[in-house]
Amino acid sequence: MRRPTLTLLAASLLLATGLASAADTVIPDAAVKTAEQLRDKALDDGTAMTVLTSLTTEVGPRLAGSDADQRARDWAVAKFKALGFDKVYTEPATYPLWVRRHESGAIVAPFPQHLVLTALGYSPGTPKGGLTAQVVSFDSLDALKAADPATIKGKIVYVGARMQRHQDGHDYGIGSAMRVAGPVIASKKGAAGYLLRSAGTDAHERIAHTGVTGFTNAAEGIPAAALSNPDADQLERELGYGKPVTVKLDLDCGIVGEYTGANVIGEITGRKHPDQVVAIGGHLDSWDPGTGAIDDGAGIAISMAAAKLIHDLPRRPDRTIRVIAFANEEMGLWGARAYADKHAKEVSKFLLGTDSDLGAGKVYRMNASVAPSARHAIEQIADVLKPLGVAYDAKRPGGGGSDLGSMHAKGMAALTLDQDATHYFDWHHTPNDTLDKVDPKELAQNVAAYAAWTYMAAQADGDFGSAPGAFASDGAEE
Repeated sequence: MRRPTLTLLAASLLLATGLASAADTVIPDAAVKTAEQLRDKALDDGTAMTVLTSLTTEVGPRLAGSDADQRARDWAVAKFKALGFDKVYTEPATYPLWVRRHESGAIVAPFPQHLVLTALGYSPGTPKGGLTAQVVSFDSLDALKAADPATIKGKIVYVGARMQRHQDGHDYGIGSAMRVAGPVIASKKGAAGYLLRSAGTDAHERIAHTGVTGFTNAAEGIPAAALSNPDADQLERELGYGKPVTVKLDLDCGIVGEYTGANVIGEITGRKHPDQVVAIGGHLDSWDPGTGAIDDGAGIAISMAAAKLIHDLPRRPDRTIRVIAFANEEMGLWGARAYADKHAKEVSKFLLGTDSDLGAGKVYRMNASVAPSARHAIEQIADVLKPLGVAYDAKRPGGGGSDLGSMHAKGMAALTLDQDATHYFDWHHTPNDTLDKVDPKELAQNVAAYAAWTYMAAQADGDFGSAPGAFASDGAEE
């Protein structure tokens, strides 16, 4: 992309003040001022809450491949059009179709107890009449990895590590690994089934957290489920007696073929460079127990509302704003990967991107993976977001979010806007993922951050370094 030639005097002044060099990407003063206005307007704008209320009420749970999958796509197309997007379209994504029908469990001996649990994505069902087996317990995934297969064969493996609350939600790394990798490891060691303490931070709710396993071959899967935290405590108390503990699992679920869904995309066409894109979004699917308000209806609402504010400006942005409602993030980033594969050759045209997928808590930190020449522009964005309580950490890379991370892996420059996840994993993947968990003011703060940075990127004089393989050094590898 060409940049206007600076006069020698102008370049000297920029260098002298330390603001930018002649080669740096810069966001014009007028664009900064407009972004500040967008930021402030968003704080009093109710569009995101209206959109989120609509999605969770009119569609509700949106398990990928279910009847609600098509309803959600129809809803998204209609909502994009109602909000005034210039172009609305879909792109297909095909993935395994997993269904949940029935689930139950109980401790059979030594002390019979009902168990509150939920089957995990891609888990096969138990045999007709259920699976009854002795439990072998591990306190961590590492302990399971080190176990002798002879101690596991034919038993139900239980892993009981517990997540703790943190603002950045980093303990989910522990919980998700137990849920994704744990069943695969147990299966390879000959286990008959798998249980884990739910990957969640609620301590007292008798509600289990679902989520996907790492099974990629249905024939190698074993029945796998998550226990609510109180039920995991109960199981551990019985194990503490030193007597054999037997559990019965009855899961009616499994992969029943393939399904072709779609990413739903809405665009606000750029005035000067319509082929250059600033990308934002979230994932349209959700797990089935709740209504998918925080995961990830909020991300859909934030990105739609931010783009709507930009759409309503007196003049269109210089570059296209593209909002992507991704398909089936929950069971393997299928929509994200299909999108990245389709658009990989266009990665240089994706100026900057990130999606929202950590609920609706306040954005408190921003990071970026951009070319060195774009750091000044990122600092300009950070200055506009600072009044929202967003700190800029120049040492952390930006990943682009759960879905647009796939485009970052192809070479798209990316931000990360970290949300306060202190309580996110209390409700994540549970029946408690409902609209009442969303604070409208915090949701609006997210919209303010997204509207401001998205507009500034679209108006930038210069690029952010997107190119094939550009950010492999920060871990963004295909």
